[in-house]
Amino acid sequence: MGPDPKAEAARWFEQAEADFETARRLAEIGIFYAACFFAQQAAEKALKAAHFAAGARVVLGHSVGALARATLPFAPSIAALADTIERLDLFYIPTRYPNSLPESVPARVFKREDAATATDLAGRTLDAVRTWLASASLETP
Repeated sequence: MGPDPKAEAARWFEQAEADFETARRLAEIGIFYAACFFAQQAAEKALKAAHFAAGARVVLGHSVGALARATLPFAPSIAALADTIERLDLFYIPTRYPNSLPESVPARVFKREDAATATDLAGRTLDAVRTWLASASLETP
């Protein structure tokens, strides 16, 4: 028997909210590459929270698009966002590793517009998951 699905979902969603706040604050102070990464992390963790709430014991993968699509059987409202939010997948590796960006580094490449896009998409993801959790009687703290 694994962890209680409601409790595990709440833990993951709490961290998603913390990551989202981190992304927002980093964007405000001009650290755009890190804001993009934390936005991706917020969305990923929120989506994993939905999977745990639906009874998953283990949720693997980092693709926001794939995690969203996999909610189709239990949360079609979240799955419907997949095509929109999968752009966040672009912020998973290139925001962290210079070898993913020929001739540059993440700190120079990612701009204000990228951080704005990333935080907008992450915010939409968290809103969708929060709404679904509430409708599934799995309210987050």
